[in-house]
Amino acid sequence: MRSPYCFIIEPIGDKRYSNTKEFDGHELILSASKEDHTTTNRQAVVLATPLYYNGPIEPGDVVIVHHNVFRLYYDMKGREKSSWSFLRDNTFMITTEELFLYRKPNGDWCAPAPYCFVEPIKAKEKEILSGEINEALFGTMVYKNSDQENVQEGDQVVFSPDTEYEFRIDGRLLYRMRTQNICLISDKKY
Repeated sequence: MRSPYCFIIEPIGDKRYSNTKEFDGHELILSASKEDHTTTNRQAVVLATPLYYNGPIEPGDVVIVHHNVFRLYYDMKGREKSSWSFLRDNTFMITTEELFLYRKPNGDWCAPAPYCFVEPIKAKEKEILSGEINEALFGTMVYKNSDQENVQEGDQVVFSPDTEYEFRIDGRLLYRMRTQNICLISDKKY
């Protein structure tokens, strides 16, 4: 089964939520709310690519998706509903706009255009005392996309305000950005 314009995916581990952690041999529930977007599973396996897709993503690749793809919510009458992405069983359909990062089996993460991922730079001591944990609008490019010819992974970059969309990728806090949100390549090192 293939869609003309959507990827067919299933969540990693057949779980919609990543709301538990193993702690001292016991499973600890971090959030019991189905509406908590911070605990939704964002990793999926590609089952099928769109018919009209000619990119590098293939069935079997692991992808990072939008937080609402697997999320459950309640309608106006209090009935539990799946997102519009739900197809059947534990299978979902997503567009390219909801797919932010992909990885081949045993490969490295890659960002499809127009997305890239930036790691925030820790703030200096005086900013930490004023409540800032990360340096505002500065970061290090971690995963660039093919449209970003003049920026390299590891470069210090300046990004637009209010474009920090947080993800935890392999235990690291990263901001998902669009190509146009990267304003400058900084010559200042932090």
